[in-house]
Amino acid sequence: MNVTPQAEAVMLLTVSFGKSDAGTANPLTPTEWGVFADWLKQRGRVPSDLLTDGVSDLDQGWKHPKVTVERLQALLNRGAALGFALERWQRVGLWVLTRSDPEYPTRLKNHLRQTAPAILFGCGNKSLLNAKSIAVVGSRHADSADVSFAENIGRRAAECGRSVVSGGAAGVDQAAMFGALNAEGTAIGILADNLFRSATSAKYRRHLMSQDLTLVSPFNPEVRFFVGNAMARNKYVYCLAEESVVVSSTRDNGGTWNGAVENLKNEWTPLRIKRTDSPESGNPQLVELGGRWLEHLDDLIQTGTADGQHSNSQGDDIQPLHTERGVDPADELYKKVRSLVTDLCAEPKQAAEMANALRVTKRQADTWIRLLVDDGVLKKTTRPVRYVVRKKDLIS
Repeated sequence: MNVTPQAEAVMLLTVSFGKSDAGTANPLTPTEWGVFADWLKQRGRVPSDLLTDGVSDLDQGWKHPKVTVERLQALLNRGAALGFALERWQRVGLWVLTRSDPEYPTRLKNHLRQTAPAILFGCGNKSLLNAKSIAVVGSRHADSADVSFAENIGRRAAECGRSVVSGGAAGVDQAAMFGALNAEGTAIGILADNLFRSATSAKYRRHLMSQDLTLVSPFNPEVRFFVGNAMARNKYVYCLAEESVVVSSTRDNGGTWNGAVENLKNEWTPLRIKRTDSPESGNPQLVELGGRWLEHLDDLIQTGTADGQHSNSQGDDIQPLHTERGVDPADELYKKVRSLVTDLCAEPKQAAEMANALRVTKRQADTWIRLLVDDGVLKKTTRPVRYVVRKKDLIS
């Protein structure tokens, strides 16, 4: 594991080393780290400066009720514990990324800003972290129909050149991941616990070696399972993808439900929901909260971000409308549709109203709406679901 001074400093300040941390200060939370890192940046400093200069001069301007200079110094004094941990992690081929590394997922930084994980531990193909992808989530206790459905999503994603992002848990998560991998596609698992053990697991080894799989975690690679980590991990699954699917959920209960609700609230990525007749399922309620039923698997493979026409593997989909486009029929059509829809949606419109006004099918209107929402032209409102143009994106 080739660790830069920058990564070393960030790990010392933000990562728990387990038993060796007994009696020391608590590592900085993502929010605390975001505030401190921003303060350093504004002063032209980087975390690695603290390894050589120390923290004594921070008294001149740094003030925080919880992140005291004494706490920072105690964390930086854990060099021996970090050294022993790095030796273990290196033996199983783990790597580490900080937010300043070029391979760090652009979408995580775009969606979460200061609260994006300060550190990502991982193994496998780093480049997949910025690939076109779809998140698939659901219960670890899913029935056979849901497991089969998740496998089919993974297989279809592979056929269309998209990675599957999931939490790596048994049930729906692994079914979607291996559905993609077994169809010669790619997958990303964002783990809440024991990345160290997973990196050497026989079920993952072949796919890691072939560079078709990436396993990452924002937590110590040897940490055991904690419900809090699993809940925190959910947001990273959504924020790493371009769109997402909930295969199964239980209303008002469990990680899948809470993660989906959090995604809908923050509008990180469009959410599709598998239809179900089960009275115990929370899927219908997720639709009421703003998700959309997934009628056909092919609905996931649409124009725009789904097939890469308006994004690329380096995250250029963040500001696609502010870049110069070449002369291409697809791009010309996109510009025309954008102009028409922008005029049409000066006031909130339902998808059916837009389809009627544009004289296209509901499915075609949904395709265009999805693209324009992804590109930041339209904003989705709920109760009832409508779409309205974002004023800052009006075309003159």
